[in-house]
Amino acid sequence: MKNILLLIFCLSTITISAQDKTLESLVADFERSKAMSLEYIEAMPEDKFDFKPTESVRSFAAQMLHGAQGTIGLAANGTGEAPIYGDINIEQQEAFHTKSEVMRIVGESFDFAISGIQNMDPTKLDEVVVRGPYNVTRLGWIQKANEHVGHHRGQCAIYLRLQGITPPAYKLF
Repeated sequence: MKNILLLIFCLSTITISAQDKTLESLVADFERSKAMSLEYIEAMPEDKFDFKPTESVRSFAAQMLHGAQGTIGLAANGTGEAPIYGDINIEQQEAFHTKSEVMRIVGESFDFAISGIQNMDPTKLDEVVVRGPYNVTRLGWIQKANEHVGHHRGQCAIYLRLQGITPPAYKLF
């Protein structure tokens, strides 16, 4: 019996350690993504934040704000934290479409996600959270937050190139 209890204790310790490493890895990913996003914002001239490659797509500012809104909402689903900005659609707030406001809000969105991840109970990563038609684990929601912002930042690379600007280098690690 003692051996079985010792085995259970050792396995649970290993599992918690692995979950803690997962949170550390997620934080590192979000910190790197934040740095890249802020470099993209810094690279675009202030007078080009309303630039759209075509009329049917978002402006540069709207792309970055949309990414921030997704980071907030998806990370909130994963971490359980109440989303900052509540029900405000930040992408649609014209007052937020300046370089300084986009920089501030994008930074806040990543800080929100990072703080939420750091404050999470790692044993809850496999817990399923239902939002609309989606049944996704907390870990899955957090991963989607980073995937979503990366998708929109990637679109912004084209916006920069169309302005004759080489996008900031990718940060693999």
